Amino acid sequence: MANLTSVSGFLLMGFSADRKLQILHALLFLVTYLLALTSNLLIITITTLDHRLHSPMYYFLKHLSLLDLCFISVTVPQSIANSLMNNGYISLGQCILQVFFFIALASSEVAILTVMSYDRYVAICQPLQYETIMDPCVCRHAVIAVWAAGGLSGLMHAAVNFSIPLCGERVIHQFFCDVPQVLKLACSYEFINEIAVAAFTTSTAFICLISIVLSYIRIFSAVLRIPSAEGRTKVFSTCLPHLFVVTFFLSAAGFEFLRPPSESQSAMDLMFSIFYTVIPPTLNPVIYSLRNEAMKAALRKILSKEEFP
Repeated sequence: MANLTSVSGFLLMGFSADRKLQILHALLFLVTYLLALTSNLLIITITTLDHRLHSPMYYFLKHLSLLDLCFISVTVPQSIANSLMNNGYISLGQCILQVFFFIALASSEVAILTVMSYDRYVAICQPLQYETIMDPCVCRHAVIAVWAAGGLSGLMHAAVNFSIPLCGERVIHQFFCDVPQVLKLACSYEFINEIAVAAFTTSTAFICLISIVLSYIRIFSAVLRIPSAEGRTKVFSTCLPHLFVVTFFLSAAGFEFLRPPSESQSAMDLMFSIFYTVIPPTLNPVIYSLRNEAMKAALRKILSKEEFP
């Protein structure tokens, strides 16, 4: 395996070399993946079929679910297959594609969360101008920009990371081709291009974070002026889950990508990587659906096999 990976691929170490733990990991990941797959597909189906959910808020939610569905499919199925076959080998081409799609989808997710926070800001702080500002054409252009920005970010990272010569045994102490782990294998210290790309990505993510924070400061300021306790509760029940998703995703990803690289990968590091690769795509449908009466009503229609209007 060492000779093979030194020529044409990489060896993903995963979570454990123990066969029983590998089977357990595969089963847990399979259950999580099926849950994420089902729930995100359900949201996409509901928001597509029910015309009452064809507002900008649910339009962006549908694309968030599509991003989550693709995002978790980049890493988890490969990890399940590796654990079941007791073989951590991944080819160079698969690793390049994994890095590209992982960065592209993660960047797009940050962008769509930013757009969703702006949508909530306009809906709550400028309700009379909401239909004018968030018209269908603007929403479509925003989604196109989200996907295009993610694709550009993924392309830059994949091109730069794999243009750096790699030396020695290509062993990655992770369950997927993680960018920091791949860079640790580089035999050249000339990381000028990678530093530039990383600085661009970090700056973009920071701008998105600042935009989200400013949006929610304005939202909460407006909510606190609402005289009705029921109205405040309704707004908070819509916005707080979104803020939780943003905070959880960005803090976990930021910790992993901005911390100093270490020579070895501990079990805690591997577990922490799950917080930004597996948990957000699984929790997002639950967070956005359980507290939303319109989504629950549409779900009941599907379960009762009623026709949508």
